[in-house]
Amino acid sequence: MTNPTGATPEGTRRYSERFGSVTAAGHFRRQQGLWMSSIGLGTYLGHWDETTDRMYAESVRRAIDLGCNVFDSAINYRFQRSERSVGAGLIEAFKSGKTARDEIIVATKGGFFSFDGAPPASARGWIRENFVDTEIVAPEEIVGGSHCMSPAYLDNQLSRSLENFGLDHIDIYYIHNPESQLEAVSREEFMKRIRAAFEMLERAVSEGRIGIYGTATWNGFRAAAGASDGLQLEELVNTAREVGGEDHHFRVIQLPHNLAMPEALTAGNQKVGSDLLSPLMAAERLGITVMCSAPMMQARLAGNLPPFVRDAMTGLMTDAQRAIQFVRSTPGVTTALVGMSQRSHVEQNLQLARTPPAPVEQFLKMFSES
Repeated sequence: MTNPTGATPEGTRRYSERFGSVTAAGHFRRQQGLWMSSIGLGTYLGHWDETTDRMYAESVRRAIDLGCNVFDSAINYRFQRSERSVGAGLIEAFKSGKTARDEIIVATKGGFFSFDGAPPASARGWIRENFVDTEIVAPEEIVGGSHCMSPAYLDNQLSRSLENFGLDHIDIYYIHNPESQLEAVSREEFMKRIRAAFEMLERAVSEGRIGIYGTATWNGFRAAAGASDGLQLEELVNTAREVGGEDHHFRVIQLPHNLAMPEALTAGNQKVGSDLLSPLMAAERLGITVMCSAPMMQARLAGNLPPFVRDAMTGLMTDAQRAIQFVRSTPGVTTALVGMSQRSHVEQNLQLARTPPAPVEQFLKMFSES
């Protein structure tokens, strides 16, 4: 593919400038040459039905109207339906002239096995029929009956994701929860598998199928230093350098960050050189963009927040907005990825686009009063 169409510096700048009169300073952040909204639309939750499909597609279109140009999914979310719903919403927005492809940042993930549209009668049988019998995956490459990150498997999943979205290019592609592999293989074998995956993803970049790649984790970057399932960002960056040179494309990570799970900011678990840093500080030093999932901890932080949070996150209407504001205001965070399958939630949460991120002194007030 010689002329893939994806997000560009010029396109994302154009999008951000179009909202310059209605969004606050600091809503758009320049990372990896692209202008990214501080609130992105996530697509993890929801039933696998046509009603939810339509709701997500509508949410995508409405988010574009309100200053959101980052859309995050994974092939296994809602059995591939989330990717298809995002794609449907985006393509309709492109056709209507609401936005252009070069203004929008599309991210997805591969690693977990995903069924097609709904759960099969036998998960094990479905995986065997579709991946083992077809020799896409060898049995020894599967961990926990649900995860694989072999080059052939990731290549297959990337092709399927492109088809699901109806696009020829994905801007950010993550290996999904690679730390899952550490439940079954040695760290030495894990690093061999990571290296092979990175080699495949560098090829995907050169082919124009993806822009940059990274790892989307749950525990990996939050685990204590030395934990069996912990990931070291510097080690991953060094592996990417070995594979792709100084111009490698391992440029982004995703991890949970919220009021109840603040380890991205507070955990001193990442060794960079001789220093022990938090994940956010390590990422900044290594030139890695950080996207944060679960800002509301799957709605558990959308209400009944303690008074000290309300006192610190002033000028906001709801606890959901305060929880998102905490994440998008954390130094080093580029985008808070908020699950929004309903138009009303999109409209409420993206009111924050008109509010500047909390100043550092206001942000730190929560820690002094908690």
